[in-house]
Amino acid sequence: QVQLVESGGGLVQPGGSLRLSCVASGNIFSIYAAGWYRQAPGKQRDLVASVTSGGSTRYADSVKDRFTISRSNAKNTVYLQMDSLKPEDTAVYYCNLYRPGSAYWGQGTQVTVSS
Repeated sequence: QVQLVESGGGLVQPGGSLRLSCVASGNIFSIYAAGWYRQAPGKQRDLVASVTSGGSTRYADSVKDRFTISRSNAKNTVYLQMDSLKPEDTAVYYCNLYRPGSAYWGQGTQVTVSS
């Protein structure tokens, strides 16, 4: 069973930055697409950014030019660099690994943007 462990969340002021990390156990990371989702209270879980096994990236319109997703297959890790954070970015952020027929989720890490 693959386990995903996220870290890097916390409280930050508007305009600040955070870097989320997600480490995967096992040896399947490199063949999976990886993504970050977020869920605010009372709202659905939405895709923030994703990166394919080949390195192609995709972003939600709301985070384009502010967030950057990257991956290190050598470290079994996917990152989310979040800059120019806004209060509306406040949510629980979840890491995801995906390929057709198989998906894994992390436990989530809280990001709070507030002054």
